[in-house]
Amino acid sequence: MTCYAIGHLREIEMGPDIVAYLEGIDATLAPFDGRFIIHGGEKHQLEGAFQGDLIAIAFPDRVRAEAWYASPAYRTILPLRLNKAVGEVFLIEGVEADHKATDVLS
Repeated sequence: MTCYAIGHLREIEMGPDIVAYLEGIDATLAPFDGRFIIHGGEKHQLEGAFQGDLIAIAFPDRVRAEAWYASPAYRTILPLRLNKAVGEVFLIEGVEADHKATDVLS
């Protein structure tokens, strides 16, 4: 099942470290079949007050998502982001195509 790496980043200090992180991350995703599906972008706010940027990276499964995050290639560039942005990052599995809202009641 598809697994997503989700990042909610705030207080991003743009500069050489973030640029180097952005220049390096795509190469870390490729071996694990990861791809960006959301990477910041303009928001059309409907409710609440969301601050910061949302990033979503899709992986074919949790095993590959976890392997990417733990990979030496990603761990090498990770401090570049950690030192220049505040936020939360987590993995979450998607749902099947036939998922209904009431499935969570089971």
